[in-house]
Amino acid sequence: MAWFKREIKGIITTTEEKKETPDGIWNKCPQCKKPLHYTEQVENQYVCHYCGYHLRIGSKEYFSVLFDNNEFTELFPDLTSGDPLHFTDTKKYTDRITETQFKTGLKDALRVGVGKINEQDLVIACMDFNFIGGSMGSVVGEKIARAIDHSIEHKIPFLMISKSGGARMMEAAFSLMQMAKTSAKLALLGQAKIPYISLLTDPTTGGVTASYAMLGDINIAEPGSLIGFAGPRVIKETIKKDLPKGFQTAEFVQEHGFLDFIVDRREMKEELSAFLKMMKN
Repeated sequence: MAWFKREIKGIITTTEEKKETPDGIWNKCPQCKKPLHYTEQVENQYVCHYCGYHLRIGSKEYFSVLFDNNEFTELFPDLTSGDPLHFTDTKKYTDRITETQFKTGLKDALRVGVGKINEQDLVIACMDFNFIGGSMGSVVGEKIARAIDHSIEHKIPFLMISKSGGARMMEAAFSLMQMAKTSAKLALLGQAKIPYISLLTDPTTGGVTASYAMLGDINIAEPGSLIGFAGPRVIKETIKKDLPKGFQTAEFVQEHGFLDFIVDRREMKEELSAFLKMMKN
């Protein structure tokens, strides 16, 4: 009886000829759980077109979103962390740095680029969360300091994009000193009357929030970003009270006066360009 027999081949691709879907082609929105194709993510500037959730991205993606035609010159690309304390936890700090550099293709948790945004010069320092949680170590502080020096020397506005878990514990006091170092450099930028824009993204926490991230001439954030110093769990255990709904979200922080604006990433370039023009005039 032919009704249960396969007389014509259906799938004719042999196992050896099958091809796997490359990694990174598809992603899933963490909020609405719907599948997102990579080309759609790029076209929508890494914002979910179903629910508006802002996906976490790094310096490569931010530079492509903000710089005209993705054209920029990277500054100080070869700075890498030392190991002043000979730190070891589950592995040596030097091994962790080498392993993370190989995995991410980054030298450290921050990249600096100089280019144009709608034909206006801008220096952008952007943190990468994939590099040891975007932690602030000596290299991060040094790159920010040198980027500010470049802004002062060439009279170019400075944009800092923060995305960090805080100070890098493997460098202890060396890391904490970056808070004072970067704050002092930003004071010099202010004296030179050069605009400083701070963009806080998800997440911005710890010593980064306590220093340069909150010192902008304007402080702006992306919708729904986690912004705070200590984490919600630590705060709840300390004060022994339930926290308000939406605690430490960008919307909550703005409502309590710590942010000037919340800007959708798809409108970020135009908003930044408008602010730069206003400051210039």
